Amino acid sequence: MHCIMYKIVQLKTVRLAMSISASDVIPFSQARANLSELADQVKAGAEKIITKNGESYVALIDSDRLDYYHRLEREHIHLLLITEAGKGLDDVAAGRSKDARATLQAIKRKRAANAGG
Repeated sequence: MHCIMYKIVQLKTVRLAMSISASDVIPFSQARANLSELADQVKAGAEKIITKNGESYVALIDSDRLDYYHRLEREHIHLLLITEAGKGLDDVAAGRSKDARATLQAIKRKRAANAGG
């Protein structure tokens, strides 16, 4: 758990340290003409925002960094699921739960009554 939290804190630190400058925002036509050079810059650590019609369109980032971001996102989702499971267990321990079958049957009866009348 501490390892996961460290990585999330680490990502926030990386994001704070890596700000996008005006030179990192590239029009689509310029990106197409200079793709090889941009790819070298990205591989060296830069991130580029490519614009189309003056608006953000896509980002160009290193594939290893993208994999890292995806791993962090999955870890964050897992942390949320663990938190919600803990809340559910707390509810059960405090008696704030209902029998699932009985609740589903009550919902079905209510829907049937609303549909029929």
